[in-house]
Amino acid sequence: MRRPLHLLALLLLVASCTVVTACGGDDSDSGSNSTGSSSSESTPEAKKIKVGLVTDTGGLNDRSFNQLANEGLERAKSELGIETRVLVSKSNSDYVPNLSTLAQQKYDLVIGNGFLMADAMNTVATKFPQTKFGIIDVDATTDLKSKPKNVTGLLFKEQEGGYLAGYMAGLYLKDEGGGTAASVGGLKIPPVDHYIAGYQAGVKAANPDAKVANEYSQKFDDPAPCKEIALDQIAKGAKVVFQVAGGCGLGALDAAKAKGVWGIGVDADQAFLGTHILTSALKGVDRAVFLSIKDAKSGNFKGGQDAIYGLDQKGVGLGKFSPKAPAGIEAKVKKIQQDITSGKIKNIPTTVQ
Repeated sequence: MRRPLHLLALLLLVASCTVVTACGGDDSDSGSNSTGSSSSESTPEAKKIKVGLVTDTGGLNDRSFNQLANEGLERAKSELGIETRVLVSKSNSDYVPNLSTLAQQKYDLVIGNGFLMADAMNTVATKFPQTKFGIIDVDATTDLKSKPKNVTGLLFKEQEGGYLAGYMAGLYLKDEGGGTAASVGGLKIPPVDHYIAGYQAGVKAANPDAKVANEYSQKFDDPAPCKEIALDQIAKGAKVVFQVAGGCGLGALDAAKAKGVWGIGVDADQAFLGTHILTSALKGVDRAVFLSIKDAKSGNFKGGQDAIYGLDQKGVGLGKFSPKAPAGIEAKVKKIQQDITSGKIKNIPTTVQ
């Protein structure tokens, strides 16, 4: 019996639809277990942010403060996959233009490096309220006139690191039967004075009979004035010289080497300068920069407040001890470090007398 042509056509159409539906089902099952375009579109990639750094006038080759900030930025670039830019300030008048440039270019986080940038940061942060800012060594709640809510201050308990360095110097002078522990500051600003006040307190705690001396170079970049000051201090009996002047302070450490006395580095571990470096008072600028960027990337960055780094937060401490340091001195200093961390030693001064 012959089937009508229109019935055969209908049967073929049903069969074709069945095959197509089955193939469609196979494609759907395969896609749900694959990493094809549809899956990647439904899982957005982690946000890639842009972070800019503005240095102070010491420049990136100060082997100290600015170099550390850049190291923190580079670490974030490597580990967090951020986009970065560094603007170097040649003078204080560069602060506002440099900070503004990064804000105008829509950087997600702009970090200013240094207390001297406080006024510039206040000006720019209020002008660009949608940009997040961080600033080293500035209290966002008291040092910024307008108290902008988009700025976080990154502060350190420099007095704790200074105290440890001073205690070490005091022990050495005690073994030597006397002498002076000197310091060379850059400008008389809070972070510098915190170091020096802690240093002098540490010297006196280890050796009440020791003398202390301090002078400011009014510079952070030129080694010459710091070297001149240190040479004068050494001529007057200084047997240890603590530099708290960034790149300028390298001149003080050079003077210590030339005259055969101990030098103490600052911010970064400056043991690479030679065995005449008794130790260095460390400041975790690199750590603070990295953690701030990490917070910005994860959406946890909060302005209008401060992040404070002390011994507990590994924000300050001591660098390597010279292999020529007196026997037993390292163990004694580490005991003092434990006493500070535990709270046994507290109220370390922050004001230079």
